[in-house]
Amino acid sequence: MSSYFVHRNAICESQDIGNGTNIWAFTHILASAKIGIDCNICDHIFIENDVRIGDRVTIKSGVQLWDGVVVEDDVFIGPNVTFTNDNFPRSKVYPDKFLTTIVRAGASIGANATILPGLSIGTGAMVGAGAVVVRSVPSNAIVVGNPSRIIGYVDATKDELPLSIDSGKSTKQLSVAGVKSYNLTIARDLRGTLAALEFEDQVPFPVKRTFFVYDVPNKYTRGEHAHRRCHQFLVCIKGSCSLVVDNGSHRSEIVLDKPSIGIHIPPLIWGIQYNYSADAVLVVFASEHYNSEDYIREYSEFKEIVLPR
Repeated sequence: MSSYFVHRNAICESQDIGNGTNIWAFTHILASAKIGIDCNICDHIFIENDVRIGDRVTIKSGVQLWDGVVVEDDVFIGPNVTFTNDNFPRSKVYPDKFLTTIVRAGASIGANATILPGLSIGTGAMVGAGAVVVRSVPSNAIVVGNPSRIIGYVDATKDELPLSIDSGKSTKQLSVAGVKSYNLTIARDLRGTLAALEFEDQVPFPVKRTFFVYDVPNKYTRGEHAHRRCHQFLVCIKGSCSLVVDNGSHRSEIVLDKPSIGIHIPPLIWGIQYNYSADAVLVVFASEHYNSEDYIREYSEFKEIVLPR
């Protein structure tokens, strides 16, 4: 038999409640809802039937979880967070199935945030107080504002790139093991500046594919994946963007704003680019031809591969 606490002023119709969970006053939980172990369900909360809540979840007062909301383990949901499940609600008109909203493991949502339906809040993400989330939030991203925008990544240290030099070549090991910066050779004169990139010397692998990323709206991210075999070498030849690299145990952020600096990202490093300037042009050299099977697109899968239990 499960052992959990229900306050005498709460209504808990569900029998699917995990051990050690506390359900406090004036909360109403419908019969088909499922709640894991060691959760804290505070006062004045409503939980509908088609709601799944994982283990060790904290839900503060004034939250309503409607049909279609899935909350994974170790999530924090602040006071008066608003979830929605229907993009076009009408009184007494119901869709065949409500949209599913997923809050991934370890994410936190600040007080008074609003989450639009059908979105995913990524693993470890942080949603700021009062944010209006209108698109899915990547793993570990920090979002604020209305509409929400990414302002950083949780626990990401700042890596400073070396200053450009006019001659010679240099490399620097960045704080995420395996990720290196390369100072390209620069020649300046009255006619302008030339940055030279020598393959199989400054690019430490044979290049099979090159692509260019540009016209990226500032509110969007690129990347959000790792590769199993493919090496990449990134140069922002115009404007700027922020690069986040993550090996599963350490995360770092680098601002790419010099066409004389290249970054080598080896396989099994999670990479994200965001905060593009309007004029940014990012060039990527890759060691492999495009192969969808080489991509690891879920951060949880990536963690399992690089940090096996």
